[in-house]
Amino acid sequence: MRKVVLVTGASRNPDRAEAARAALLAACPSAQITSVQVDVSDLRSVLRAAAELRRRFQRLDCVYLNAGIMPQPQLDVSALLLGFFSRKVIHMLCTAEGLLTQHDKVTADGLQEVFATNVFGHFLLVRELEPLLCRGDGPARLVWTSSRNARKANFSLQDFQHRGGQEPYSSSKYAMDLLSVALNRKLNQRGLYSSVACPGTMLTNMTYGILPAFVWTLLMPIIWLRRVGNAFTLPVSDPRQTPQTALSPPPQLRFLVDSFTLTPHNGAEALVWLFRQKPESLDPLSKYLSATSGFGSTYVTAQQMDLDEDTAERFYHSLLELETHVKATLQGADAQS
Repeated sequence: MRKVVLVTGASRNPDRAEAARAALLAACPSAQITSVQVDVSDLRSVLRAAAELRRRFQRLDCVYLNAGIMPQPQLDVSALLLGFFSRKVIHMLCTAEGLLTQHDKVTADGLQEVFATNVFGHFLLVRELEPLLCRGDGPARLVWTSSRNARKANFSLQDFQHRGGQEPYSSSKYAMDLLSVALNRKLNQRGLYSSVACPGTMLTNMTYGILPAFVWTLLMPIIWLRRVGNAFTLPVSDPRQTPQTALSPPPQLRFLVDSFTLTPHNGAEALVWLFRQKPESLDPLSKYLSATSGFGSTYVTAQQMDLDEDTAERFYHSLLELETHVKATLQGADAQS
């Protein structure tokens, strides 16, 4: 039976969604690929997309929760200069810890945009798709695209939307880690398993918005040196596969793709590696990180997350309360229109 996989990330823009679909078909011509337009920061859009997915499909085997934003990142130059003379310089350059602030804004639904996009829109999507994921005829999985930048210090349970802070991206990624832990506690017995992955250091439009391309070119040797020091690796499930072949999507997959391209060295190692594991065998308290050695080989490492399950549980209940509130607000607005 073909597996059904949903990936979020680019379908706010139909042209980008079609470009992602074409790229996947070029890499895997036998795949069956379709797209569903959704903006995960727009709660009405999420509800419409979930209804469309329930109409089209009877099951989902995997959901990659990949959509995310970091609005207008600003580099703290003084922190960068001080960091160069500290013992944490390599860690600072690889995680951007303490270097970036962002200017968040409020969505039409009254939520902080980063929180709505990176966390709550996905939470609502998962809630709406539970009938397709928790079928009882085999395990299904969620894979969240998290970050090394997820810092406990930037998250507050009393301000989980990060209205009063300047690092909403870091806060949202930590919130994502908490949510994954809570979902495992709630849904493992119904056959749904959740994991978090970090694609590692990647040069994208987001990173080029922080520093110019030539600066990243200068920094890359330092980042590569750090990667050489990563000694603990997790091999792919099939020892006959090289890291490069492990990145190719199996031809029997049917992707419901917003956006995602699996190509060597694009940070997808952990995401693909997770897909090939039995979800019940993974550690729900670990984050799985993509990495590349100094010699160019790709691998996956597991890192214990700095969180506690009680906070995860309380955060989950806060999201349930918020879900009830926003749905009531939307229904009230529909009744008046």
